[in-house]
Amino acid sequence: MHPDLHTTLQLLRTGQTQLQATMEHAIFAAQSKRCDHVFLETHFEEARRLALSPDIHRTILGGLTVSVKDLFDVAGHATRGGARALDGATPAVQDCVAVARLKRAGAALIGRTNMVEFAFSGVGINPHFGTPANACSTDHELIPGGSSSGAAVSVATGAAFIGLGSDTGGSIRIPAALNGIVGFKNTARLVPTVGALPLSTTLDTVCALTRSVPDAILTHEILAHRRVTRSSAPLSAYRLGVPTALMLDELDPTVSRAWQRTLNTLRQTGARLEEMALPELHELQPMQANGSFSAAESYTWHYPLLTTRADQYDPRVASRIQRGAQMTARDYLELHNARQNWIMRMEVAAQGFDALLSPTVPVVASPIAEVAPGSERDAAFFRLNALLLRNTSVVNMLDGCAVSIPCHAPDELPVGLMVWAGALRDDSVLNVARQIELLLQQ
Repeated sequence: MHPDLHTTLQLLRTGQTQLQATMEHAIFAAQSKRCDHVFLETHFEEARRLALSPDIHRTILGGLTVSVKDLFDVAGHATRGGARALDGATPAVQDCVAVARLKRAGAALIGRTNMVEFAFSGVGINPHFGTPANACSTDHELIPGGSSSGAAVSVATGAAFIGLGSDTGGSIRIPAALNGIVGFKNTARLVPTVGALPLSTTLDTVCALTRSVPDAILTHEILAHRRVTRSSAPLSAYRLGVPTALMLDELDPTVSRAWQRTLNTLRQTGARLEEMALPELHELQPMQANGSFSAAESYTWHYPLLTTRADQYDPRVASRIQRGAQMTARDYLELHNARQNWIMRMEVAAQGFDALLSPTVPVVASPIAEVAPGSERDAAFFRLNALLLRNTSVVNMLDGCAVSIPCHAPDELPVGLMVWAGALRDDSVLNVARQIELLLQQ
């Protein structure tokens, strides 16, 4: 793992490294084969100029590199959402809120990252611009996870210290888990979505990927323009729930082994873990039998574009968007009502717990070749997509917050542990995740 943001800032402040050298290291990583298909645009010269600014060392981020998912407006550049259907789009006249806040904090934007077309999949495949290989890929290429695929690989390979992305059903946490880095999905309302292409206006969350929980905390403070209340309380001070319904189904051997090992490690250090059935989790699929928020709300936004450029869409994405055409106004409003009722009952069931623990995703990264574009692989793709999104999407429907942190052994493919809770419990989730991270690093 490359040094995280906090470590690098300390090295810069003590004169043990120089910003220009750190910048060149990041650019070298961005140009390496490991970053093939990661960047749709690079801003190397702008980043180099920022590194020479005399006052950059006084900023929060100190001129360190940040990548931006091709979902967010950057002044002077067209936002295409990883799609061909937006070729020729007018360049943005101003930065979106998230990008503006990162720039004010001293971020050097190294480039715009590749993504699943219009952010509508957890696998990470892009038929238009190529699929970034998972950062842990060696002899064969593995899926990166999505939809923030390029963002995750840019962080894991050392090209960026922060990967700005979005999470509507798991698009930050899935690639974090599969690439062995940290992904924090904050409570959606805490960071404005202004200047970002929408998928679901109900569920969209602006957040980021980093290499450590302290980096996630700092990044969240910048994006949300708020201070996180930090706590160094030991894990034994927290009551942690372990849901057994749904979240532990179909774990592959690597995930199961890492999950059980992690729970055993936590128990040995005095963590208070309590299994809980949480049968309410089984209600989510029936609740969305007539359609999802993502389908209905994306169809509303995409309808004019689909009428003129449907042939330029990834067929797998277009088919999911077009499901929204079947939802009636009654279906949509009933889904909102059902969700609110479900959230209230989930909050009662989780009352008294500081956070809940689950595997982020039930499987490790699989070969890209198994789900690459092609109708003969569509069934495998959609099965995998549903499995990858299953655990993470619970938190989005809950209007909650969650951190995915690595919990695998050095000789295993990356596995993520998800620490999660309901709305506005962000600080508690981050503090618990930090204590677990410290324990797992010993």
